[in-house]
Amino acid sequence: MRRVEAQTSLTLTGDPMSIPLTRTPPLARRSILAAYIWAAAVALTFGPTAARAADLAVKAPEPGPYQWTGCYVGLNVGAGTSGTNFSSSVGPGTHLLGADPGVVAGSGGGGANDQGPLGGGQVGCNWQNGTLVLGLEGDFDYFHSNPNFGNNTNTLSDGVTPFTISQSLTTNYLATVRPRIGIGADRNLAYVTGGVAFTRVSYTENYTDGAVPPGAGSASASRNLVGWTAGAGWEYALADHWTVRAEYLIAGFPKTSALGAITDAGGGSNPLGGSSDVIIQLVRAGVNFKF
Repeated sequence: MRRVEAQTSLTLTGDPMSIPLTRTPPLARRSILAAYIWAAAVALTFGPTAARAADLAVKAPEPGPYQWTGCYVGLNVGAGTSGTNFSSSVGPGTHLLGADPGVVAGSGGGGANDQGPLGGGQVGCNWQNGTLVLGLEGDFDYFHSNPNFGNNTNTLSDGVTPFTISQSLTTNYLATVRPRIGIGADRNLAYVTGGVAFTRVSYTENYTDGAVPPGAGSASASRNLVGWTAGAGWEYALADHWTVRAEYLIAGFPKTSALGAITDAGGGSNPLGGSSDVIIQLVRAGVNFKF
């Protein structure tokens, strides 16, 4: 009796490379089918996800221009100069006689300048609409300067009796409160500013002469002053929360006046007065943290 061997031919289609299964043992056929099913499941599961991720990567929007809206706090350091105009007055009396009060007063006036470092901090807020940036800022800086003027070579009206007269003005700090208006160009901000300035000054005038008996006198005053300020600056955003800046300011303050007297051991005296204004100019650099 002749054995008849059955031949089974199975072809899996749906893939560009179809694999015929001819005379394949049942266990092997099941393994091949399982592999095809697993591959199809992986393709259906991860294929659309990968495609969507690729679409998102391609379609991610470009970041917009930097926005200056927000509040900030920061530190600054720089240098400043203070300029003064001194004036002096001597009234009639019993020590300086005749033309001498006018001679002394005329020698006591003059100008002086002094420079000094400054450093401090600032706090403020900005609001941006398009390219227009509006802001308000307050700052406080330590600033010590001491412009002084002296006339040590004059003589009284007799051409023989020497006298000296000197004046000085000391500043202790500078503070301002200022609106700002600027133009923002992405991470760059150029602005102008102006507002109110504050400082404290100490003023002193001194006089001595070589008369017989010799005369001496002084006048002094300390004041908290309120003045004006104006300036301009440039600021750059290093990162979303950090900016750096460079700034110039000028501030002007009213006169500080003082009254005293010139006296001698013999009971003679003359009223002595003096005054000084002050202009402060500064250049400083700063760094801000923006909230």
